[in-house]
Amino acid sequence: MGTADLIRNEILLNKLFYIPYSSPVRVFECTTPHFDPQLPPTSIVITFHNEARSTLLRTVRSVLNRTPVHLIHEIILVDDFSEDPLMGRLSLSLSLVSLSSPGLIRSRVRGADAARAGVLTFLDSHCEVNKDWLPPLLQRVKEDPSCVVSPVIDIINMDTFAYVAASSDLRGGFDWSLHFKWEQLSAEQKARRGDPTEPIKTPIIAGGLFVINKSWFNHLGKYDTAMDIWGGENFEISFRVWMCGGSLEIIPCSRVGHVFRKKHPYVFPEGNANTYIKNTRRTAEVWMDEFKLYYYSARPAARGKSYGDIHGREELRRSLKCKSFKWYLDNVYPELKIPDDSDAKSGAIRQRQNCLESRWVEGQDLPALTLGPCVATKSVPPHSQVPLGKV
Repeated sequence: MGTADLIRNEILLNKLFYIPYSSPVRVFECTTPHFDPQLPPTSIVITFHNEARSTLLRTVRSVLNRTPVHLIHEIILVDDFSEDPLMGRLSLSLSLVSLSSPGLIRSRVRGADAARAGVLTFLDSHCEVNKDWLPPLLQRVKEDPSCVVSPVIDIINMDTFAYVAASSDLRGGFDWSLHFKWEQLSAEQKARRGDPTEPIKTPIIAGGLFVINKSWFNHLGKYDTAMDIWGGENFEISFRVWMCGGSLEIIPCSRVGHVFRKKHPYVFPEGNANTYIKNTRRTAEVWMDEFKLYYYSARPAARGKSYGDIHGREELRRSLKCKSFKWYLDNVYPELKIPDDSDAKSGAIRQRQNCLESRWVEGQDLPALTLGPCVATKSVPPHSQVPLGKV
């Protein structure tokens, strides 16, 4: 990469959207870290779709300015069919690899396949990495190649680009509808850690920012590329990592700011809700075993929605000899409450020889209820997990 190219891009960034960098945010105990002098270099994969040029350049510039150069093997920009024709020229002027692929999920796989380093670092295109963000992540992956690690994700205001530090006592969680949420560590969990710089075991990662050993990523089956565009892929890869022999951790000494946008840049031909349902339903069918019943109870609109062929992912799970979802609940996320009889009832609602059936009608979000012979089939399931007092 030539100096002239770097200067041209710096000038472009300043003209388009000049905002000074934030001051470093760090845990006090992380001010004197000790890392292996022979940390592995990484390929940094950044996917983008219709991202503001200034925001993308800001992300890249923060990586170049705040990362030891010997730890960057390459930076790969994956252009996910952006409409701005200048984006392709922008990536080329930075001497970065430029690819095209439909949807964030498949774009990340393309970027990972092109990567030449033994460690992959995935970043969103609207980030600002903090000082010393990368060594703690690489250190942990070097210590345990089956460990997938994420930084603490700080908040960048999308309107002012003000940088707000997030709590370093958070981990990823979710409910039965597969809705991601941040959870505060309990007093007991904090006490077990002892040292605030120790990694935080997390049931799930947010999905946008993480580091993983490339061989491990490939061994685990990369991403489920039959998922569409964006949404829900973090559940699938998180369940797969935990259930197939790995672990997920948040590293408190690594911090990356992230712009949380009000509107997603992607266009979802089937609607973003239907796309999310398809992706999470694939996850539930492959990984949640009998507990997928609670997913359908929490997200009834998922019943009857097409989710594509999952035989390949089911075979992957068998070949990897992955553990059950019950093991995941018992050992990784025991805090996720399983609905009991006080929450729901299951079974058929009968009137003599007829039962209440739910039949899906194209174009409707909720099923139509009809009476029919009491013959349970896969396509017309009996009522299950209906909250008390409701039908």
